[in-house]
Amino acid sequence: MGLEEKIPAGIGLTTVEALAGWAQQRSPWPVTMGLACCAIEMMSFGATRFDASRIGMEVFRASPRHADIMIVSGRVSHKMAPVVRNIYDQMPDPKWVISMGACASSGGVFNNYAIVQGIDHIVPVDIYLPGCPPRPEMLINAVFELRNNLMKNRPLGEHRKEVARKAEAAALAALPLESQKGLLA
Repeated sequence: MGLEEKIPAGIGLTTVEALAGWAQQRSPWPVTMGLACCAIEMMSFGATRFDASRIGMEVFRASPRHADIMIVSGRVSHKMAPVVRNIYDQMPDPKWVISMGACASSGGVFNNYAIVQGIDHIVPVDIYLPGCPPRPEMLINAVFELRNNLMKNRPLGEHRKEVARKAEAAALAALPLESQKGLLA
């Protein structure tokens, strides 16, 4: 509902687009989504040693309506899956998802009926962070990769919501990770 909604399609306002993109790149606001042991590493990412405020992530938001990045850290049970999707749906567009850890990305060592075998079955994932648990330095690198690759090329103008819906539909229709395991399944 801001300036990016008022810009007509086809108008080259590169300075406005560059300013809006720069502001959003430099101040990502993550939603609190710590589900298991990877959340401890995510918490240390915000502590003094790694200091997430140096890269603009001052506060983890408790309300999804004030956040634009969801960091899913830890295993997701089938009971928690609708809650995760509800929180994702409440986040304003544009929004991004980082899957932190092996359990969030592919179910990890929990190959059973209670754990979702990859968060990409529930929400579209932009960055996968491997490890059990991944270190805070890896999360910092993932935020920089997200900043450089995805946020820089975000669409502005009246077709912004249409592009976001198409990207989400394509991500949810992609081949799930459990069918890509090959001989490990």
